[in-house]
Amino acid sequence: MSDERPTSDADAAKDALDEVRATDADAWAKACAEDLAAEKARRRVQNGQPPGSAAEELRKLVDAVADKLTGLQSPLLGAVAGGAAQQMVNQVVQQAKAAVEPVIERNPDVFDHLATAGSELLAAYRSAVEAQERRWTTRDTAQGPRDEGTGPGEHIDLD
Repeated sequence: MSDERPTSDADAAKDALDEVRATDADAWAKACAEDLAAEKARRRVQNGQPPGSAAEELRKLVDAVADKLTGLQSPLLGAVAGGAAQQMVNQVVQQAKAAVEPVIERNPDVFDHLATAGSELLAAYRSAVEAQERRWTTRDTAQGPRDEGTGPGEHIDLD
């Protein structure tokens, strides 16, 4: 007699049902992943590339400013000094890029944290300003029309 248990029709049906459920779950996950990828591609086409990390955005900014400065022609310096001035601008731009690049490479997370902190500070400031504006507007409407005069002082009859 073997140790294997004879399979009944009920056990076989249960095994087949479990296999179908596993296949359905895999198909559902695959379909969701495909839909998500298609939606991301559609938004990328519609809106352009999403912004990268703060370090990548800083690197792009430095490159854009450097390109703009190196392409700038100064009519005030004249033709003779223009070449020397352009060479000096290129040298300054290269030095600035050489100074910024290692900092970005060593500390990319720092720029993400600074960007997050800046966003939170802006949100706190916006909240404070809105609260103050709300106090100003409710104070004016709650008191009704004001008497003549400029302050909350008391009227004294001098007669």
